[in-house]
Amino acid sequence: MTLEPIFALLLISFLKKKVNYQKVDYDLAKYLQFGFYVSIALIILDVVSSTYLVTLLVQVFLFALLYLVYRRQELQAGRHMIFSILPYAILSFISSFVQEFFPSFYKKTDDFFESAVLFGVLWYGGMWLVNRNQRKALERERARREAEEAQHRIMAQLKVDLEHEVAQRTAELVKQKEELQVTLDELRNTQAQLIQSEKMASLGELTAGIAHEIQNPLNFVNNFSEVSIELLDELKGGPLKALEGARQEEAEEIIADLTQNLDKINFHGKRADGIVKSMLQHSRSSSGKKEMTDINALADEYVRLSYHGLRAKDKSFNATIDTQFDTALPSIEVVPQDLGRVLLNLFNNAFYSVNEKRKHIGGSFMPRVTVITEHIVDDAQEASIKITVADNGLGIPSAVLEKIYQPFFTTKPTGQGTGLGLSMSYDIITKMHGGELKVETIEGEYAKFIIIIPDKQ
Repeated sequence: MTLEPIFALLLISFLKKKVNYQKVDYDLAKYLQFGFYVSIALIILDVVSSTYLVTLLVQVFLFALLYLVYRRQELQAGRHMIFSILPYAILSFISSFVQEFFPSFYKKTDDFFESAVLFGVLWYGGMWLVNRNQRKALERERARREAEEAQHRIMAQLKVDLEHEVAQRTAELVKQKEELQVTLDELRNTQAQLIQSEKMASLGELTAGIAHEIQNPLNFVNNFSEVSIELLDELKGGPLKALEGARQEEAEEIIADLTQNLDKINFHGKRADGIVKSMLQHSRSSSGKKEMTDINALADEYVRLSYHGLRAKDKSFNATIDTQFDTALPSIEVVPQDLGRVLLNLFNNAFYSVNEKRKHIGGSFMPRVTVITEHIVDDAQEASIKITVADNGLGIPSAVLEKIYQPFFTTKPTGQGTGLGLSMSYDIITKMHGGELKVETIEGEYAKFIIIIPDKQ
């Protein structure tokens, strides 16, 4: 009995365990199982019949199997067994060939051939042990690498989780910082408003005292001018008629001049009285209560109050006031004192800007401040009051445009502005009245502030 079918059976059994069936596009398992059955059949056949033809068939089958393992990529797992089995297969083939065709020579050297065949068996056994030890070492190395890879994967996952947690904590800290910054900004705005309120309260008290002091002599001027006009009328209708012709005409001319002068005194006295009353109205502390207010009248009152205030400081200043009031403008609910402060601040800024431009350019420049009121209805059929305050002054530089509503920011020289006017105005319009305060400007050409207040009637 030869060992070739047993080696074939061992090789096929090894391949059945080690090959990767997913890498082939044919039924490799079926072919290996078929080879397994063929090996068993050849073992039985070799036991039953020991003819050279059977031995040759077994040897050819083993050589074919070794060739397939060597050539086929999917069977490369069994290639190391080729070098274990091949020496025996070659020596066994030579021994049986010589024994069959050169029997006399074989008898003389049978010890040599038997030793060679035995060497092939021992070679297989030694190589099997070596390969087994190598496989175990490789399996241990593979297991170690798999453990390292698993550890690396765990570490990588821990790193990802840690980075995610750090990013989440960072986002929370950033959010808390932003919330704290918003709170701080609100506190600063509140502080600025309190400071402005104190300043306005002090200014209001001072203004009210001055206005009351001016009110008394103004009342005398207005009253005595009216009484004087009445006395002149009585003079014309009474004693004057007793004069002769030429003297009567001369007296009538003098009386006419006096009457005209008294009319002017009365007119400007009433105008001054209106200004004083506006000052008193402005100096009153705001109750915060909304009232139905005529926006046209409010805007006209404060634009003239602002203009005369600047004229009182600079007698050389003159400007054209262009009022374009919507005559159909409805009265709306606002806090008149607070809205008046906003308008007064915008008018003061406008007159200041055109005055500064007049100083730079000279007499060729014609200062103009335009006040426009409109009743607008948007696409959603929601009505609003729009107030536009425009001037042809210096405009606002684009570099500072985003800062104009910040508390204490001002472009005016030191001592001429607190930087609280626009900040206070923005809060009054947006927070108190739920409106908008926008600006359109080109540096050196114009500035236009637009107030939009919802008409919630």
